[in-house]
Parts: sequence; structure tokens; C-alpha cells
Amino acid sequence: MKNVVIVGTQWGDEGKGKITDFLAGKADVVVRFQGGNNAGHTITFDGEKYALHLIPSGIFRQEAMNILANGMVINPEALIEELTMLENNGITNYNLSISDRAHVLLPYHAQLDQLYEDLKSNDKKVGTTKKGIGPAYMDKVSRIGIRMAEFIDDTTFYDKLQDNLVYYNKLFVLYGYPTYDLKTVFDEYKKYAQEIKQFVTDTTLLLHKYNKEGKKIVYEGAQGNLLCIEHGTYPYVTSSSPTAASVPLNTGISPQFITDVVGITKAYSTRVGAGYFATEFENKAAKYIRKVGHEFGTTTGRPRRIGWIDTVVLRHSKRISGINHLSVMLLDVLTGVKELKICTAYKLDDKEIDYIPANIKDYKKCKPVYETLKGWEEDITKVSSFSDLPVEAQTYLTRISELTNIPISIFSVGPDRTQTIIMKKIL
Repeated sequence: MKNVVIVGTQWGDEGKGKITDFLAGKADVVVRFQGGNNAGHTITFDGEKYALHLIPSGIFRQEAMNILANGMVINPEALIEELTMLENNGITNYNLSISDRAHVLLPYHAQLDQLYEDLKSNDKKVGTTKKGIGPAYMDKVSRIGIRMAEFIDDTTFYDKLQDNLVYYNKLFVLYGYPTYDLKTVFDEYKKYAQEIKQFVTDTTLLLHKYNKEGKKIVYEGAQGNLLCIEHGTYPYVTSSSPTAASVPLNTGISPQFITDVVGITKAYSTRVGAGYFATEFENKAAKYIRKVGHEFGTTTGRPRRIGWIDTVVLRHSKRISGINHLSVMLLDVLTGVKELKICTAYKLDDKEIDYIPANIKDYKKCKPVYETLKGWEEDITKVSSFSDLPVEAQTYLTRISELTNIPISIFSVGPDRTQTIIMKKIL
């Protein structure tokens, strides 16, 4: 039995999709355990690129079972669009299950997302994707959410939808936003429910069965640990927890089942949306990294903010997720950057610290303490081992491992599956 959790160590967009797809080649089951279609995982193989937002990255592996777990909020329209995209690309032979306890994201959630952001002053906006993820999770904790088991039951769905629209339409009228017609929404989403119904089941029972059978299971998080609602850079976070600690709650398995946690980090740092970013810089090197790394959001298309790698962030991620494998992505993007900086600590009010302050006001005062290493000029996109790398690239990876005290098990030198180098076996 193997239960391997894949988490982003930064603010998302680290390359989790590629590593999930890679490990799925040896896994029996791939599970998305939180978030919704605010995520964007890009998979590249055989010269083709695919963008996934809800469906697990193991969907391209015919032998793997893919599960959307109870911790997710699922937009049925977006899910159907994604399944149609796969079908249009000839990908029809797959195994997919959706938790009957997963919550359903409905059109009024996206409008609520917009409304809540519009009500904030510019300096208080969180910079959400406006996909309705936060309001869907709000409904969940307010105990008015609609779960998949209810969504595929016409009578229950109609009753709960009616109750919610009575409430939310009053809010929309109050603030001058369009209202939603019950029959129109119900008729449209009833069709989606009929298409999705074949996949809906108790996925907790499935996972317990697979563990009993000794299956290899990979859990794929969305976003990154620094966007965790509990341990991220609050309030500039997502509405769920992308940490390994949330897997048991969001899937229904026991914590004792988790055997390994793979932390995915870029060889540098990026962030989309608002929030303090200690190692952010904007100069010629940042523009180069953004261009070469294609640093634009998979879901939003927004240019990503660029920063140097931050080992304070990586150590924070290690503490909250129990990371025992590190996967360094996009190492090739740094080829040609003459000097590379690694943040080793923060300075807060002239005191050196090794943690992220809870108070965002204090975090904004933190200044990075850097080590500077020499870059490399050689093309590394065709290397097949650590020893093939230029000595400067070897030194860079080794220093990241030393500063985080996490062994580097994987590094990536390009977008394709074949450009993934294994240093330590995980599955």
C-alpha cells in the first residue's frame, strides 16, 4: 500500500500536474482532494498540451482510477466542458468517480464572488479567480450547500436550489446585481446532473477498498500550501487547505495511511493575485523568466509575479505538510540568468527570523536575506541525470536541499514527461 500526497510548496502553479501525471504512470488511483476549477494543471506529452481544472491529472492514464473527492467544490458546467475537451482530443477510455459528498458550485456563486470583491476597497481585494469557489465553500460551512448526492436527485436539488435563490436573489437586488430564475437554473443544471450521475458514488468506500487491496494512490492538491486557509498568508489565500494534513478530512481516509508527501517547488517563485511576496522582483531577469517559463495563469491568463526561491516558505511548507520528497520544477528556465538568489531567512525589525508572521502587517515588513549563486549558460533540457547538469546547477539544487533539509527526489528540465529526472524512487 502506498498513499503519496502531492502538494505545492508555494502559492500554486508549481508544476503539480506534470508530476501527478508522471507518477500516475505507476499509480492505480489519482485523487483531487480540494479546490475547484480555480485550479489549472497543465500536462504535456506527445507534443500536445492539455489544461485541466477539475479532473485529476491521472485522466490520461487508462489504467488509473481518477477520483474527485468530497473536499472539492465542483462546477458541473465546467466539468462537462472538460470532459468534452477530452473527448474531442480522442481521450474517452478513462475511469472517473465523483464523491457523493462533494459540494456543487452553481452560477450564483460566481456572481457572489464578484459582489464580495466589488464591495472591498482596492487595497483590500484578495484577487480571487471570480470562479465562485469561496462562496461555494461559504455555503458548505453555512450548511446550505448542495452536495452531489442531492444534485443528482431532482426533487432534493429543486428544493434546496429554491431556498438558496430566495436568499441570494434578495442580496443581488439589494446591491443592484442580476437575479437568477429558479426554473432556468434548474432546467439547465438538471441536464448536467443527468450526465454526471453515472460517475457519482461513495468515494470514501472506494479508497478504503483500494487501500485494503494494497493499491498505489496519489493525492493531487490544487493551489499551494501558502494559499492554505489555515496556514497560508491569510487573508490572501484560497478557501480550502491544499496541505497534506487536509487529505484525510477531504477524502475520508485515516491519517495513518499517508506514506509520502512530495513537495513541488519551482526553481524560482511565482504568485498570481494580491498578497505580499517577499522575494518578488521586477527587472530584466524577471521579464526573461516570465517569458521563458510561460508564466501566465492556466485558469486566468494573468501574468504571474516573479520572485527568487524562498526557503523560509519551503521550510514552512515542510512543517505543515510533512514533506519528505522535494521536486524542483522548471530548472531549465533559469539557464542564462547570470546570478541566482536564494532567500535563506527574513529580517523583521532588524531581527532575523525563520517563520512567516501570522499578522499580514508584520509579514509585509519582512525583508529577504539572500545568498547569491552563480548561474549557468548551458542548455539542460536534454540531461538525463543529476551528474549531467552543469556544476552551477548541481550546486543550486544541492543548496536548496541543504537549506530545507529535504532530499530532492525529482527535478524537471522541460514540460514533457521525458524531461523529468528521478533521483529517488517514490512509487
